[in-house]
Amino acid sequence: MLDRQSRSQGTTTGASSEDHRLEDSDASTGRSPTPGKIGFVGLGHMGTAMAANLAAAGCHVIGYVRRQELMDKVRGFGVTPTMNIAELFDCEVVISMLSDDAAVRSVVFGGESATGGLAAGLRRGAIHLSMSTISTAAAAEFASEHAGRGQGYVAAPVFGNPDAAKARQLFVVVAGAAIDVERCRLLTDNLGQTFVVGDDPAQANLIKLLGNMMTATALEVLGEIVAVLRKRGLDPRPFIDIVTSTMFGSRVHRIYGNKIVDESYAPGLAMPLALKDVRLALAEAEQAGVPMPSVSVVRDRLITGIARGHGGLDWTALGLVAAEESGIGGRAI
Repeated sequence: MLDRQSRSQGTTTGASSEDHRLEDSDASTGRSPTPGKIGFVGLGHMGTAMAANLAAAGCHVIGYVRRQELMDKVRGFGVTPTMNIAELFDCEVVISMLSDDAAVRSVVFGGESATGGLAAGLRRGAIHLSMSTISTAAAAEFASEHAGRGQGYVAAPVFGNPDAAKARQLFVVVAGAAIDVERCRLLTDNLGQTFVVGDDPAQANLIKLLGNMMTATALEVLGEIVAVLRKRGLDPRPFIDIVTSTMFGSRVHRIYGNKIVDESYAPGLAMPLALKDVRLALAEAEQAGVPMPSVSVVRDRLITGIARGHGGLDWTALGLVAAEESGIGGRAI
């Protein structure tokens, strides 16, 4: 069952977790102290691993799928499948793990669905736990819509890839009303480490976008350096081994550096989705009046990679683009 002891290294403020559960879970708010039935929308590579982990932890998870052929697959990892999104409307918490603003907006407002979206369908006191990487404007829009209907909205985008999701090693950046964040902690703590950053959901999305830019620029530099070493006739692996065991020992440099050396660009965060994040981050920076020239370079390199037919590859294929630009070519794995 779910472990009530937080495994996170994030922080919360105010009363203890138990105090929040006892004080804030009353009939007037419609909020129960802990999440019951959990809905899940967005069963891609990341979402599948996350939903399976929650089911394994003892949650009753209902997963929304669009195609009949996915029903057995979803059922196989312990999640109850449905093709009717209305079956999620009586859940205590509905998690969305979708690709972009438009996809989340369709789920919130209903799009073409005759049954409507989460905003119209969820009961008062239910929570939409949005784990997608979206713009701050979209987060603010969705939070306002849910609040107007007496529902909670918590932003909880994650740092990590599908392998990290399977291993419950995601870093979950959470923001929203304290009572709603606390109710979701049993979920986020079972997906990895939870970092609570405030009560404004948009703040979590801004942090996620900016963090992704640190990864994106690191991948670009790693790709360029590996290309230099190869152009000089050297094996780049000793360099990666040295820097990742000394000055640059982060997961990004260690994991992705080795992928670039191995020329292994198997899908994770596909280049078009990485480009979407880069564009969102540049828009946030422009709104703040802050130039981000290094991120602008990454934007152009991603566009180049997609134009060359690498759109189905992971964003580590920035290393492939660097190799091609240097004239030594590369192989797409």
